[in-house]
Order: sequence, then C-alpha cells, then structure tokens
Amino acid sequence: MKTLLASLMLVPLAACAVIPDTPRANGDAASQGSAVAIGQPVWTGDTILTPLAVTEDSRCPINARCVWAGKLTVSARIAATHWAQTAPLTLGEPYEVMGRTYVLVSATPGQTTDREIPAGEYRFIFEKR
Repeated sequence: MKTLLASLMLVPLAACAVIPDTPRANGDAASQGSAVAIGQPVWTGDTILTPLAVTEDSRCPINARCVWAGKLTVSARIAATHWAQTAPLTLGEPYEVMGRTYVLVSATPGQTTDREIPAGEYRFIFEKR
C-alpha cells in the first residue's frame, strides 16, 4: 500500500518540466548570420527577428550611376523574452530598443534598372551589436 501511495504521489511530479524562458517563433528560427526571406525568423543573440515587409527600397540600381545611394527599410518583428515590437530597420543603420542594438547588415538582390524585385526574392542578414 505504501508503494502504491508513493508512486501515486510521484505521478504529478513527472508531469512537471522545465521550459526555457526564450522568445517564440512559429517553427524554427534560422541561426544568427543566416540570410532570411520575408516571414522567416532568425536568431540575433537572445532575440528573434522576423522581416515582415520591405517598406522602402530606393537603393541606387547596381547598373546605374546615382547622386544619392538611396536606402532600404524593412519592417521587422523583434521578439525577446517578455516583449516584442515591430520596428523599421534601415540597411546599415543601428536600431536600439530595450538596451539592445540591431542592424540590418545586408540585403540582396541589389536593385537594377530593368526590373522590380519581387518580395519573395529578398534575403536579409541581421546582427545584434
């Protein structure tokens, strides 16, 4: 009887599990430094960034001469433990939030004069500094 009682007391403890306190993403997030597409999450240090949309791409086409280099801005979801926000990240410009700094360090393909880039072709690399 004592054995049965002891084993019944252990059953609730077996259901307990340690769940790490980390940000969540739908599915797996790519490893830091990976080039990701729109909608694909990527780890950047202890946070997950997900590019949502290109909001501006006025970069100078690679097959043209320009007076102004232009810029590329991506709306991105930044998710960390206990907070998340959507922010505009501009290529090469640091963005600071909650004591952390993020930079969109690379975006491909380059702009050209002969065609518009479909959203699905963009790839981005983000970095936490």
